[in-house]
Amino acid sequence: MRVLAIVPAYNEEGNIDQVVKSIRRAQPEIDIVVVNDGSSDGTSRLARRAGATVLDLPVNLGIGGAVQTGYKYAEVHGYDVAVQIDGDGQHDPRDVTRLLEVLARGEADMVIGSRFVTDTGYQPPLDRKVGMKIFSFLISKIIRQPIRDTTSGYRAVNRRVIGLFAREYPTDYPEVEVLVLLHRYGFRIKEVPVTMAYRQSGSSSITLWRSIYYVAKVLLAILVMLTRPRTGSVFHEF
Repeated sequence: MRVLAIVPAYNEEGNIDQVVKSIRRAQPEIDIVVVNDGSSDGTSRLARRAGATVLDLPVNLGIGGAVQTGYKYAEVHGYDVAVQIDGDGQHDPRDVTRLLEVLARGEADMVIGSRFVTDTGYQPPLDRKVGMKIFSFLISKIIRQPIRDTTSGYRAVNRRVIGLFAREYPTDYPEVEVLVLLHRYGFRIKEVPVTMAYRQSGSSSITLWRSIYYVAKVLLAILVMLTRPRTGSVFHEF
């Protein structure tokens, strides 16, 4: 089974070296592609020096565009599984094994590394916590299964989902929207517990006002997605 780690990164020169090296140590058998999303710092150079393949985007496309670039790379190069790992060092790559085991057993098409399936001690800021609760309630109702961590960027998908995401992927804040997308195409989703560290260097781009905008924008995007006709059977297309 060929596995690719997709690491989107924007101005992560303080973290990316250790992120790539920690993936190498924990999962030496998987390949790593860092999608440098128009960074203005040394992210690209440091990722290459650490041993990753680097895709340099000429402009900042945002998280959706960066991640989809990784999925397109995975499809073109014939990977069986793709794992998303954030470039800020908050995801423990040792947990990749848990995600891969679920896919290998055929229990799901996407596996989410969840901070909230069990009590890991992770406590997000209050504004983000409220947004997470709203998304969890709404998505669980829409897809008719409980999803506790809808905004986790730690995910693994199989080849069929790679094919879908290479062609259709939300642009701005995709984590929540893709859950509805997968449900509409009949894919199975499962959560497994993972640990999450706090950012070691730099700061998150998410502020209070961006959090409010995020919630409003995603709710609107989900409404549009639910009213849009499906474009065909993914089982025949991919």
